Amino acid sequence: MGIGFRELLVILVIVLLVFGAKKLKTIGTDLGAAVRGFKKSMNDGDTEESVKQLKADAEFPDPAAKTQSADKSEHKA
Repeated sequence: MGIGFRELLVILVIVLLVFGAKKLKTIGTDLGAAVRGFKKSMNDGDTEESVKQLKADAEFPDPAAKTQSADKSEHKA
């Protein structure tokens, strides 16, 4: 039992009557700017975390990974 087209249309008309057309436009613009800012901050955060992880791996390599790569090279010889 989801929201159908008619129910959605009634909700939109009520919101339009309550807030008015000018206020609704302002709310939409502000909401869009907030969503864009949130997405941008999430993407920047992912990039920063990836860079930090790469730097940490370069400074302090994982000993288990080193052992595994050494084992593979011994088997090839």
